[in-house]
Amino acid sequence: MWPYETTSDSKRLVASLGGLIFGFDTAVISGTTEHLKAYFQLDDARLGWAVGMALLGTIVGALTAGKPADRFGRKPVLFVIGILYVVGALGSALSHDILVLEIFRFLGGLGVGAASVCAPIYTAEIAPPRVRGRLVGLVQFNIVLGILLAYLSNTIVRMIVTDPTLDWRWMFGVMAVPAAIFLLLLFTVPETPRWMMAHGQEEKGRAVVAKLTNTPEEAQQQIDEIDASLAAAAKLAAEGKDVPFFTKGHMKVILLAFAIAMFNQMSGINAILYYAPVVMERAGASTDAAFMMSVAVGFMNLVATMTALTVIDKLGRRQLMIIGSIGYLISLGFLSGLMFYYENVVGHFNSTSSVLVLVGLLVFIAAHAFGQGSVIWVFISEIFPNRIRGRGQSLGSMTHWSFAWLTSTFFPPIVGTLGGGVAFGIFFVFMIGQLIWVLRVMPETKGVPLEEMEAKLGLTDASVVKR
Repeated sequence: MWPYETTSDSKRLVASLGGLIFGFDTAVISGTTEHLKAYFQLDDARLGWAVGMALLGTIVGALTAGKPADRFGRKPVLFVIGILYVVGALGSALSHDILVLEIFRFLGGLGVGAASVCAPIYTAEIAPPRVRGRLVGLVQFNIVLGILLAYLSNTIVRMIVTDPTLDWRWMFGVMAVPAAIFLLLLFTVPETPRWMMAHGQEEKGRAVVAKLTNTPEEAQQQIDEIDASLAAAAKLAAEGKDVPFFTKGHMKVILLAFAIAMFNQMSGINAILYYAPVVMERAGASTDAAFMMSVAVGFMNLVATMTALTVIDKLGRRQLMIIGSIGYLISLGFLSGLMFYYENVVGHFNSTSSVLVLVGLLVFIAAHAFGQGSVIWVFISEIFPNRIRGRGQSLGSMTHWSFAWLTSTFFPPIVGTLGGGVAFGIFFVFMIGQLIWVLRVMPETKGVPLEEMEAKLGLTDASVVKR
């Protein structure tokens, strides 16, 4: 009898909760924007800045989390992330000054950005090979589930707390509960065996592997895998330490990563996730109806993501991007035309326009989840050569969060000044560019071994050849 019981279920719970809080924090702001605007007497530009502060924190967190995770371990950094979640949630809920609110939103964003780096690493390294794919996919699933739960939580809080000076505080504060549970659960899970074995803690690492596996054979398989990965990492470090990133030979994959990350956010996805109730109220829905409609948007996001994850390795990345791009153009063109019509021809919105806008948003979110949402991080992780893959991931993440900040910050003033038709029209134009890019530039990476990707993409690296 193998002497240890597997604790995979508890690891799965922690990884899932981390992804869920990530998604929750991303979308919870959507229910608070109008009351923040009224409470702090903000114009559209200042509202956009307040919302965007969390994304600035996300950029900083994503850029700075990797080195501490490598030096001090994955688990200590996850503790810091959990603390940032709790502090950010409670501080935002208790703020009486807009600058204080922005500071706490920035701290929460630091946690989100750091989690986008550390949570996948922890999940991949803690999981036995037989369940790794399911756990990594489960984190992505729970990010989307967290977005849906944020919409649902906002709706419930609005029903219970009828004072508009308090309901936004509760919307922020609720997130402290799953964040605190996340912190408590971290006491029950170990450091990853890969990190321990890479830092001279061989016996501790082997003991953790034993607890994570069901049989001696499975434990040995994981230990062999860790040894092989550490040897490969040492070789890559030796090969890559003198390899510059921004070279002519790397420019093709750099531009591919930049383009897909830029197009991801210039679709307007984060602006819509953050301002969904506001968009539907502007379109003629009552406030209560707008919150319920946002729940429908979150549910569609979840369903489309689940569907895409089942077919991405069958249809391929490029095919999903083509389908998603067409869906973007249909939905954004419809929404832009609808906004123009009711803003400039009819002169006002009504219940009919609110339903039509909901239909457009549901098509949009389905197109995003099925295309860009499911492809971006898989594609970026596949296209870079081994020697620069880490830096390539960082570039993609930084580009993604930077454009997320841009669209989320400037969406309110553009809508307020030029109207929703112009705002959605801008996103529509960018998605024309994405479809052209997918059809003419984007390569298919499905089924290509990572070791063969460089040859498939026709990359050259003079700095490597000369050596």
